[in-house]
Amino acid sequence: QEQLVESGGGSVQAGGSLRLSCAVFGYAYSSYCMGWFRQAPGTEREGVVVFKNNGFTRFADSVKGRFAISHDNAKNTLYLEMNSLKPEDTAMYYCAAEFPPCYGLGTEHFGYWGQGTQVTVSS
Repeated sequence: QEQLVESGGGSVQAGGSLRLSCAVFGYAYSSYCMGWFRQAPGTEREGVVVFKNNGFTRFADSVKGRFAISHDNAKNTLYLEMNSLKPEDTAMYYCAAEFPPCYGLGTEHFGYWGQGTQVTVSS
């Protein structure tokens, strides 16, 4: 059964860093278009980054230069490296997957979702 499990969220001060993990079960992440999304209270879920291991990567403008994506094939795990965090990065972060190709940062393209991990950035 396909499953995505996020971890690594927490509370940090502005300027700090966190690394989120997305462990993929039931299939190889490398076969899918993978994405990280976030949702703050009262807002719509938005795309942070979309990634495919064929070289396709697209970041939201709000995180370019601060966030990076990495992966571990042996662990079938995707990571979101978040640096220079800002209070506006506070949100629940979700990992998602969809059959390729990767279309972009829209949530409508993704059918498989994890439960999320909370990130809170204080000023």
